[in-house]
Amino acid sequence: MLHTSHTAHGTRASHRTRRPALLAATCVTAVGLGLGLAAVPVAAAGQSGSGSESTGRQYDAKEVRHFLKGFYGSHGPSAWEREHLVTEELKEKAAQTPDYDLLLCAQNTPKAIDIGPVTTAQSAGVGWARVTTHWGKGQDTQVFTAYVGLDASKPMKLMDISCEAPNG
Repeated sequence: MLHTSHTAHGTRASHRTRRPALLAATCVTAVGLGLGLAAVPVAAAGQSGSGSESTGRQYDAKEVRHFLKGFYGSHGPSAWEREHLVTEELKEKAAQTPDYDLLLCAQNTPKAIDIGPVTTAQSAGVGWARVTTHWGKGQDTQVFTAYVGLDASKPMKLMDISCEAPNG
């Protein structure tokens, strides 16, 4: 039975009651396709780890920039941020570089950090920005790219780092 809600403009179906039917139809379709969806890479699907249902909403560039500025602060992420705001996959990758701080692409603590403009690829569920670390006076800087999942049904987390300087 479909529940309805009444508005000033008439009657409309509740999204809440249609969601289980949509989920069931999606599951039947996935089974019919031979579960081909299991081959979608984690990076293209956004963040992993929460089995919660996606709302379809994605974080925007402004929200990603705010997250990265808070995550990196002035001198790099704190122990709490490293534990709670980084995907398990990236934690495992960082653990493979014990003498190198993968989240900062460095061995030391920078004197300052700047976050560049954010780009989002909504279809891939990923946003990214250049992160510039400053090590001293003048031009002593390093640039790397930080990637964040955009699925707003999950808490925002840092999902990957590319220590290679971005082109351009």
